[in-house]
Amino acid sequence: MIKLFKFIARERSILLRIIGYSVAVASLVFVLRDFHIVRAIHDMANADWRLVLVGMALDVVSYLFQALRWKLLLTPFGKVRLDRSTRSVFAGLFANLVFPLRPGEFLRSYLLSNSEEITLGRVIGSVGVERFIDLVIATAGLGIVSLLVQPPPGYGPSLAIRRFDRAADTLGIVILALLILVVAVVLHIEFRLGRGKTEETNERRVPGRLMQAMIVLHAMGTAPSFYPAVAVSLLIPASQALALWVLMHSYGLRLSFMAAVVVLLVINLGVSLPNAPANVGSYQFFCVLGLSIFQVEHNRATGFSIFAFIALTLPFVFLGFLALLRSGLSLRTMREKVSTFPSQGPNPRVPRRA
Repeated sequence: MIKLFKFIARERSILLRIIGYSVAVASLVFVLRDFHIVRAIHDMANADWRLVLVGMALDVVSYLFQALRWKLLLTPFGKVRLDRSTRSVFAGLFANLVFPLRPGEFLRSYLLSNSEEITLGRVIGSVGVERFIDLVIATAGLGIVSLLVQPPPGYGPSLAIRRFDRAADTLGIVILALLILVVAVVLHIEFRLGRGKTEETNERRVPGRLMQAMIVLHAMGTAPSFYPAVAVSLLIPASQALALWVLMHSYGLRLSFMAAVVVLLVINLGVSLPNAPANVGSYQFFCVLGLSIFQVEHNRATGFSIFAFIALTLPFVFLGFLALLRSGLSLRTMREKVSTFPSQGPNPRVPRRA
C-alpha cells in the first residue's frame, strides 16, 4: 500500500511538472512573439542602475518581513530565532529557483523544524496560514485598486480594465466566503475543545489530520502574536510593489504606484499556478498582462518583464545559496530532500541536529 501511494505521488508530480513546463513554454511563445531584442537591450542599457539597486534592495527587504511574520506565527509553538527563519526563507527561495513546482515551501519548513524543535506538521501549517493571509490581502488589494485605477489620459476604459474589475469582484466573493468558513471553524474548535486544555493535549485527543491542522490554525489565530503577524504581512506586498515601481521608473515606464500594485497582484496570482523553476515564462506573461491594463506597448512590456525578472532574481541566487550552505545542506542533499517531499505525510517528525 505504501508503494502504491508513493507511485501515485510520483505520477502526480510528473504530471504537474509537465503542466508547469507546458505553461512556461506557452507563456514564452506568447510574450516573445515579434520581440525586438535590440530595442530591449537598448532600453536595459539606458536604465538608471541606481534605482535598480534600490528596487533589488526593497525586494530583499520584503522577504525579511516574511521571515519576521513566520517567526510571529510560530510563537505559540516555541521561540523561533529570526536569523534561522530568515535563513530558511532564503534557502526555500533558492530551491524555487532551481526546481519546478515551488518545493521551497517544504524545504524551508523542514529546515526550520529541524533547527527550532517544532514539528514539521505545525511548521507546514504555518506556511498554509501565510498563504491564506497573502490571499486575503491580495484580494482586498484587488478590490481597492479596481476602484482607484484609471486608464492613462486619452484612453477610455480598456477591455483589460473591465476584465480586471470583474476578476476582482469574483475573487473577492470567493475569498470572503473562505474567510467566513475559516472563522467559523476556529470558533467551532474554540467551543468544542475549550480554553482550559493545552494545544498539545487537544492534538493528541482529536483524531484526523484535517482536525489537527485546524487546531494548529486555531492556536495561531487566537495567539496575541497573530495580529502583529498580520500587520507585518501588509509590509511584504508594500515593499514588493515599491520595488517594482522603482524598477519601472529605472526602465523609463512612468506609471503610478497604484499601477505597480496592480501589476504585482496580477503577477503574484499568476505564478501561484504550477510553474517551471523560478517562474520562468509565467512571470513574463503575467507581467506583460498586467502592463497591458495601462496600455504599455507589447514589446516594451516584454522587455521590462525580462529586465525586472533578472533584477529581482539575481539577489536570491547568491543570498539563497549562502543560506543553503549555512543550513548545512549541499545542492545534492537539497535535491534528495526535495525529491522525498511529495511522498511524505504532513506530520512527520524530523531528526534533530545537535
